[in-house]
Amino acid sequence: MGARQAWAQRCTYWLEPKNWLIVTVVAIGWHADGRAGLGWGLLAALFTAVLPTLFITYGVRRGRWSDRTVGARRPRLVVLAFITASVATGLILLLVLGAPRLLTGYLAFMLASVAVLAAITTVWKISIHCAVASGSVAILALSFGPLVLPAYALVALLGWSRVVLKDHTVAQAVAGAVLGAGAAVLAYAALVLWARTGSASSR
Repeated sequence: MGARQAWAQRCTYWLEPKNWLIVTVVAIGWHADGRAGLGWGLLAALFTAVLPTLFITYGVRRGRWSDRTVGARRPRLVVLAFITASVATGLILLLVLGAPRLLTGYLAFMLASVAVLAAITTVWKISIHCAVASGSVAILALSFGPLVLPAYALVALLGWSRVVLKDHTVAQAVAGAVLGAGAAVLAYAALVLWARTGSASSR
């Protein structure tokens, strides 16, 4: 393996969906409810990032897929099905326990996003890595302001790594990034409206 491929592999590992999701759900939790929201965010991270990562790692060790990126279509759909179940479980738990509406809404958005990505994956290998990274930067920028936007340099770096490793074409990486950002913008508008509606009705 050349130096270029080695760096690309490191970038893919450092910028994998798990890391983006942990940062995002914890940040959204804090944004929604301060210190208490951090706890809600950590609970959400367990279901959105930690459990799916453990499942993927278990599959690699058992030889069900070759690596953590799960490139083959059928195993990829199996992983997406597990992620759907895990996020749905987390969403139900957060709703029952009374988590902030902004955070539960974000998990609902994640469920819808996974469904869309799974549908596309049946016919075309869109980059889930780029979709998650781009969506995370977009929703964090909308929540905390434009100073977050330079993090799109990391999204570009991730896209480069996916193409260099030949896991995706340029089109698949770009499509993932565009889909992730667009979905995040639409979802954030809906989430803010939903959260405000909940606040108004509780007065």
